[in-house]
Amino acid sequence: MMVGMTDTSREKPEIEFPDGEAPATLEITDIIVGDGAEAAVGSTVNVHYLGVEFDSGEEFDSSWSRGESINFPLRSLISGWQEGIPGMKVGGRRKLVVPPAQAYGTAGGHPLAGKTLIFVIDLLGVS
Repeated sequence: MMVGMTDTSREKPEIEFPDGEAPATLEITDIIVGDGAEAAVGSTVNVHYLGVEFDSGEEFDSSWSRGESINFPLRSLISGWQEGIPGMKVGGRRKLVVPPAQAYGTAGGHPLAGKTLIFVIDLLGVS
């Protein structure tokens, strides 16, 4: 059961084009600090998210564009999310800048391999 479900009417975020070099390590920035239940390492999370490529600013995925949030067990997600979401509270919005090694790998296999990715995530619920 999801606890602490929050308002899902927040607007799709806009991500400003980053300056400088892509970071070598995961960057976590709270845009809005939530006040609900806290996500833990083993949680299943209900999120709205937007993902763009660091270098081009091109959107590659967005739950907002599909019009519905997504439920995921954290353990099944890229390591950048596995490390970047725990500690986040329901109602929060967090930006993750994820280097390739913590996203889809450094080479081959996946269209986003070798790319640094930026995600803005709204945490709607935790179970």
